[in-house]
Amino acid sequence: MTTTAGPYAGTTRLDARRRVLELDALADAPAVDLLVIGGGVTGAGAALDAAARGLRTVLVEARDLAFGTSRWSSKLVHGGLRYLASGRVGVARESAVERGVLMTRTAPHLVRPMPQLVPLINGLMRPGQASLVRVGFVAGDALRLSAGTPGALLPRVRRVDAGRARQLVPGVRTDGLSGGLVAHDGQLVDDARLVVALARTAAQYGATVLTRVRAEQVTGTSARLIDGLTGQSLTLTARAVVNASGVWAGEVDPSIRLRPSRGTHLVVDAAALGHPTAALTVPVPGSTSRFVFALPQQLGRVAIGLTDEDAPGPIPDEPQPTDGEITFLLDTVNAALRTMLTRADVRGAYAGLRPLIDTGDGATADLSRQHAVLESPEGVITVVGGKLTTYRRMAQDAVDAAVRLRGLSARACWTSRLPLVGAPAHRDSRPAPAAAPDSLLARHGGAAHEVLAAGDLAPIADGLDVTRAEVAYAMSHEGALDADDVLHRRTRIGLVAEDADRARSAVAELLSTTGR
Repeated sequence: MTTTAGPYAGTTRLDARRRVLELDALADAPAVDLLVIGGGVTGAGAALDAAARGLRTVLVEARDLAFGTSRWSSKLVHGGLRYLASGRVGVARESAVERGVLMTRTAPHLVRPMPQLVPLINGLMRPGQASLVRVGFVAGDALRLSAGTPGALLPRVRRVDAGRARQLVPGVRTDGLSGGLVAHDGQLVDDARLVVALARTAAQYGATVLTRVRAEQVTGTSARLIDGLTGQSLTLTARAVVNASGVWAGEVDPSIRLRPSRGTHLVVDAAALGHPTAALTVPVPGSTSRFVFALPQQLGRVAIGLTDEDAPGPIPDEPQPTDGEITFLLDTVNAALRTMLTRADVRGAYAGLRPLIDTGDGATADLSRQHAVLESPEGVITVVGGKLTTYRRMAQDAVDAAVRLRGLSARACWTSRLPLVGAPAHRDSRPAPAAAPDSLLARHGGAAHEVLAAGDLAPIADGLDVTRAEVAYAMSHEGALDADDVLHRRTRIGLVAEDADRARSAVAELLSTTGR
């Protein structure tokens, strides 16, 4: 098993100094077992999987961890109910299994049960549609049982009266409200934080994790690595190369044909919906399997999403919602709200691109979310498709392929029982300090004691529950290299531009005092 020399050996700590030391070490010994290209959830998962099997592993990311699709999700860790409705039982079961792994073993500190309320309002659904939704929820509960996730964690579907529905979502329409159906799913406190936890745990098992490093001239056994900060380069040789660059996969391997699909969310203040404790779930008119969700989030926000639209053309660094998508989301969710939301209520909006495999026909909403592991004529192994919930299985399949195709000597995959940094079972976790705010514990779990040691608990800006300690920790332990890394990916302050503007000067101050 490869290890990191010096003060970083066996630690989860990622910082600017470790990056320099590991680039220098690669320049001296530029040969590894596995190169992973892409620092999203699948790439970070693959790096952890490979390093935990004892392979000398390098992960390179041209920008930052969770820079792409992995930070633009609904933050749901879901059991695949939508796929059941379209007959894709295998994909649905895989989702349910992986949801259970995350919630019970690998990252229970980052995933919480989320009640979902489908309001029963006269005229909101077509005749018989409520019965179909209930049947779907019951089938989803059967998947939960088959996956071994306990009912104490994800309770069974139930019907509630109008009073309870209003308690869960105070902003729900009351005229014609007879009650609601309540089911439970999993929700991440932060999708980008899951990626960072994966990368840090991979580093603990010996993986070299390098952001701001671009891979060029990629073959099945080598790549030219360019340091985006210094311009220096080196040629790395690897026994296997895994392309996990998501919607950019075709730039690494031109044989890959993708059909990106854009999913858009709106960000509103939780007060606009009465500070809901459940996700408001509104059926999309004319569909039996699609919903618009109003999902409670951290920082006092609600995310309303999502869409599923073709997104042809060049891949932008940050996809933008369209005017039509914003109108669609507002119109759909307003059908179930007592006080209609307007564009003035929208504090922010974001969009992500799903890296769907191009099958040549059909709407993107109908394309399979099943992932695929493909080998190019040059020998590059690409993992593509899938979704956030099933990242671990995608990573396992990619590393299994690398081991099989390249004859690598490695132990069997064991990431289904490997706790991530911050999880209760992780070796560095500690009991929650009494001084830690609930919001800090929700984001860091058993690593909260390290966060408290990094700085003070003063908020980074008025009205935000992100502390100065968390910002300092992002730079000292989580690999953040500049203010945008902190604002947009280590915290989610940047989802509302006004919040980012208020916090930026304090973040910059902390960056300068730590020598970044």
